[in-house]
Amino acid sequence: MKNLFDVSGKVAVVTGGSSGIGAMMARGLLENGAKVYITARKEERLHAMQKELSAYGECVAIAADMSKVEGIEAFVAAVSAQEEKVDILINNAGANWAAPVDQFPENGWDKVMDINIKSIFFTTQKFIPLLKAAGTADDPARVINIASINGIRNSGMPTYAYTASKSAVIHLTTHLATDMAHWNINVNAIAPGFFPSNMTKQIVENEAMTKAALAQIPRGRAGKPEDIAGTALYLCGAASAWLVGQTIALDGGMISRA
Repeated sequence: MKNLFDVSGKVAVVTGGSSGIGAMMARGLLENGAKVYITARKEERLHAMQKELSAYGECVAIAADMSKVEGIEAFVAAVSAQEEKVDILINNAGANWAAPVDQFPENGWDKVMDINIKSIFFTTQKFIPLLKAAGTADDPARVINIASINGIRNSGMPTYAYTASKSAVIHLTTHLATDMAHWNINVNAIAPGFFPSNMTKQIVENEAMTKAALAQIPRGRAGKPEDIAGTALYLCGAASAWLVGQTIALDGGMISRA
């Protein structure tokens, strides 16, 4: 019972790990003994975060454009050159775009869909050999897809591609989970609510918007790093070995109030 959340000695990959909840999850894994690979497109920010996270454990940064299959393949090849297996894959890389419904541009739609949903499928696909090498019947490899509560409910914001993509993440999670379980790979998802990050900086930097957002959360506060890190650790450890195809809404009760 004392080892239900143990990830020591495991190899983890966190896409979009240079900031926000990706960096929060990476730190949680590192502090609990995992070796963590992080990737992002912007090299300067990525390597700055790698330097910061290295204070907590072995963190390796590899720059990649995860919106393109060629970028995903190059990233997987770089990890494969250093590892024979990957125990944990967290598909966290994400993008957003806001515009009125009658003005929403095709390039905005495609950018969000490419990184939020296409990359999850093809990153998971390309990592299958390394995940299969790690998983056993008693200790499956883990894939965690980062969705959003806005894939479950109407956010009321003009972020149409984001809403559609995050809803797709939830349904893709159930589909991948049932098809990959026989390989001893568990696939689940987290749907975060309001966490301070680059994605939510417009809210965080506006006092009135922050107050309005917190008023919708029964717990009365935004998410903290330990909230997302703790949930990720649960999904990566023995405690969740029999959890397959589920999406955990991590939102302080926000969508339960609706």
